[in-house]
Amino acid sequence: MIDDVYNAKILEFAGNIPRIGALEDADASARAHSKLCGSTVKVWLKLDGDTVSDFAHEVKACALGQASSSIMANNIIGASTSELRNVRQQMIAMLKENGPPPNGRFSDLQFLEPVRDYKARHASTLLTFDAVVDAINQIEEQRGAGAAA
Repeated sequence: MIDDVYNAKILEFAGNIPRIGALEDADASARAHSKLCGSTVKVWLKLDGDTVSDFAHEVKACALGQASSSIMANNIIGASTSELRNVRQQMIAMLKENGPPPNGRFSDLQFLEPVRDYKARHASTLLTFDAVVDAINQIEEQRGAGAAA
């Protein structure tokens, strides 16, 4: 039932999104957009080595996109690039392959588990993860180009 997807915890996350805005000195920014619902998330990311030192985002999304972005913003500082790639894969597996929800610092993502039954909602739920991994890839490409120069 759709009420399970829009439960009180999801609405609480969606209504309290931290780290809104742009990050002037970001190492990279990335945007993810869902053609299906029109939701968009743009992220700014700053890394210290392979650890996130700062993060900001603009979220123009449904409650599910807002909730996943809120959980990301609450937990991303201090996360490693490999941890962020891993949590994206765990979310894809949870939604599309009946996998378990992420644990550890991103355990609040368990509240998005009911979304798995609504394929049309998967894209908006994954936007923040797609944008963050895109930004990480950009930073690593820039660093690789700098090392090659």
